[in-house]
Amino acid sequence: MQAQLFSAAEPEGLRGPQHSHAWCDEIGKWPLAHQRATRCWDNLLLGLRLGKDPRIAVTTTPRAVPLVQRLVAQAAAGGEVTITHGTTSDNTENLPARFIDAITSEFSGTRLARQEIDGELLEDIEGALWTRSLLEQAREQGAVPEHARVVVAIDPPASAGGDECGIVVAALGVDGIARLLADASLGGAAPAGWARRVAEAAREWGADRVVAEANQGGAMVESVLRAADQALPVKLVHAARGKVARAEPVAALYAAGRVRHVGVFARLEDQLCGLLAGGTYAGPGRSPDRADALVWAMTELMLGRTARPSVRPI
Repeated sequence: MQAQLFSAAEPEGLRGPQHSHAWCDEIGKWPLAHQRATRCWDNLLLGLRLGKDPRIAVTTTPRAVPLVQRLVAQAAAGGEVTITHGTTSDNTENLPARFIDAITSEFSGTRLARQEIDGELLEDIEGALWTRSLLEQAREQGAVPEHARVVVAIDPPASAGGDECGIVVAALGVDGIARLLADASLGGAAPAGWARRVAEAAREWGADRVVAEANQGGAMVESVLRAADQALPVKLVHAARGKVARAEPVAALYAAGRVRHVGVFARLEDQLCGLLAGGTYAGPGRSPDRADALVWAMTELMLGRTARPSVRPI
């Protein structure tokens, strides 16, 4: 018996070879660009023609990407696909307690935890500006190009006991791609508290601009930021449209492949997937503060004045 290894990044490598069995690992993370995942799967099926009972075993986190959804639909239709299910908690005896504590602390209460830890296939909300598949396509790991600009963007809460203060760090690379670097959002903090968090993030990442929404007391926002660090390069922005309307052109940047996430930002990404076309927010929480801060950051880096087209007579 002979085993062969193939990469999902090279679908054409499966053209020609024949097999009796296959094991496909983490198909939810197979490359989505240029339909590589589905092309790889289809080429595998065409070569699965040895023996009397060829079979495929798939092990994966159930991400809502086209190939996973296709197999789930086949199983639901009574096809030859059988689905089994397990959670991380089913395997705690074989995992370090420190690992369990870390993932619980980081992701507890998020939709990402339901997907990554509980093994649920999370369907996208109809009409959402961002989908899970879109965010997975935007995921970036490893070294990133040099930053041409770095900004910290803030969506301040109306009161200390109200919503979170959305605080994100984003950069524009020399390659023209914008990247989300950090989510430093803070809940339940007084203005001095979130202002300190902003100042720390600006120093840590070497930000050249701090973009702050000023609709909720612009003078107060700037004054508390100056109190935290007099040298902060603050730029106040005023929202003329609702959060969802502001988010639509930024979602288009994601669809065009012009924004990446350097890591996983579970709570922020949950909020992105709750923003619906037409001007509504489906949760989680009352307000998408983290997502709104990201929108301000990407608008500053990628849209700016070009977001206001005009017509001039000639």
